[in-house]
Amino acid sequence: MLYSGLLIVHLLAAIAFIGTLFFEVVIWHSARQELAWSAQFTSDHAIARRTRRVLHAVVVVLYGAGIGLAWHYRGVFSVPWGSHFAALLSLKIVLALSIIGHYVWLAYLLSHQRLSPRRATWIRRSILGHMVLIVVLAKLMVR
Repeated sequence: MLYSGLLIVHLLAAIAFIGTLFFEVVIWHSARQELAWSAQFTSDHAIARRTRRVLHAVVVVLYGAGIGLAWHYRGVFSVPWGSHFAALLSLKIVLALSIIGHYVWLAYLLSHQRLSPRRATWIRRSILGHMVLIVVLAKLMVR
């Protein structure tokens, strides 16, 4: 029962995370071009503030549930490439760690005031790509 609960929580958090990034990368990035500069600036800041507030909680839940799910399969990690399932799970974990790396890099760029709009867009697209790959790998994991 705990496993099923973790799986549902993990899935819902992943939907929230991917949906938010999809909105930012695919919808908002293009839609904002139709606004006056002052409206873009105001909207960007309002969306960024709200996104940070929501996504911090979502990411904690997503990774927490993911760690709980991975713990369930801890025996598989003794030979990470020993089976199709183990290989896909290992790749998912590597991609998830890479997403954390993106956020560490983002924090570094923000703290040193070196985050350009182009870099921010690239990082968002990269994280979204990683998340899509994780979802594809999850669908391929047949046990």
